[in-house]
Amino acid sequence: MAFASGFRRLLAGSSPLQLSLARFYTTLTSPKLFISGLSRLTTDDSLRNAFAPHGQLVEAKVIVDREMGKSKGFGFVTYTTIEEAEKAREAMNAKMLDGWVIFVDPAKPKGPRPPPSSYSQSQPNDSGLTINKTVGWCG
Repeated sequence: MAFASGFRRLLAGSSPLQLSLARFYTTLTSPKLFISGLSRLTTDDSLRNAFAPHGQLVEAKVIVDREMGKSKGFGFVTYTTIEEAEKAREAMNAKMLDGWVIFVDPAKPKGPRPPPSSYSQSQPNDSGLTINKTVGWCG
């Protein structure tokens, strides 16, 4: 109950402008933005054309499936300065691009990747027994 009354007081004392600024108040640490919600028809060029009016672009890249060559639904846009990236984020978040609503968030830095796993079908475990990891019907 105390939480609800405190929340009500917070909302009563806040203007809509303050609430919208609070939603977008995430300081960027790099000029790279993560774009999600992209259409499968979105290309690097269409992404670049959509974000170019908001600053000088270094790169606009749609991530594509290796086998199909179609968009995976997300991409990255990199600006020359953090200020331009923030401006583009505010202008393009929840906007339409190629018929789909896109979302613009700060890109997270790449973390360390785990080493590739072995693809052998059977591996010995601690007891010395071999375990077959085949999944599905083999006959």
